[in-house]
Amino acid sequence: MRPFDYTRAKSAAAATRQAASGGTFIAGGTNLLDLMKLEVMAPDALIDINRLDLNHIEETDDGGLRIGALVTNSDLANDMRVRRDWPVLSRALLAGASGQLRNKATTGGNLLQRTRCLYFYDRAMACNKREPGSGCAAREGVNRILAILGTSEHCIATHPSDMAVAMRALGAEVETLKEDETTRRLTLDELYLLPGDRPDRETVLEAGELITAVVLPPPVDGRQTYRKVRDRASYAFALVSVAGIVAMEDGRITKADLAFGGLAPKPWRDAQVEGVLIGEAPSEALFNKAADLLLAEAQGFGDNDFKLPLARRTLVSVLTELTQEARI
Repeated sequence: MRPFDYTRAKSAAAATRQAASGGTFIAGGTNLLDLMKLEVMAPDALIDINRLDLNHIEETDDGGLRIGALVTNSDLANDMRVRRDWPVLSRALLAGASGQLRNKATTGGNLLQRTRCLYFYDRAMACNKREPGSGCAAREGVNRILAILGTSEHCIATHPSDMAVAMRALGAEVETLKEDETTRRLTLDELYLLPGDRPDRETVLEAGELITAVVLPPPVDGRQTYRKVRDRASYAFALVSVAGIVAMEDGRITKADLAFGGLAPKPWRDAQVEGVLIGEAPSEALFNKAADLLLAEAQGFGDNDFKLPLARRTLVSVLTELTQEARI
């Protein structure tokens, strides 16, 4: 690990000014410290934001929740309001990492964690995300956990967050503070960038811009679930995951909010997949039609070809579960 300066921010505004000058925010550090030890990231300065007043979960005027960026994954997953009204989020959080890591990892940090692509972590290998222009060794290498949607010739990395997948399905928005003390609110689709020819740019955040909170909209009708398919029962990243919210009336689907993890460089959502379900009676044929739309432009790269049929089976299974009549 290379030497670095360390400061403790006294306010959010001070933190953004310091970061705009070249510093990197640190909160839980569950991902950043690993990357620094491997010298994949080597910030000149760390700005500790743990003492900022960003660790509260508050109800909004419209019945939603405003989640401070420093709320830990454990606290968020176990908040009774989240468990009752946004259970897909609680389940996604509990499916991620280990209990010890969830106790340290923060809401903002979870959204901004870096890919777990093996070639990104190995400085001896070509990686456009780590070193733009060096190439992408993953395309012809060991790519079992990598993306089949939203990729480019320059990068096939996946976003690793479970929490972000659930938040994408819920329509959550991110609040940020800039260096000039202006604020903005972004959907998760707006926050994340696809790799294109600049895989080193993962979000639209500007230098020094700090995530201060995530806002959940009011609870919605319907059944919710989070399904994560992985290599082992715990402490493993998703091969495929689905966050689903489905409502029905008179035997037909009236709402279908679906987001996918393990398939793309960002939490994936496709309006066509959801649209084909609305107004229809549940059936295996309908669910396979939705899967056809989801995978229409999917591409495997050898080791991860299995993700195409796995994603289909997982989506069909989740939709079957969510449209079954409630059991007494």
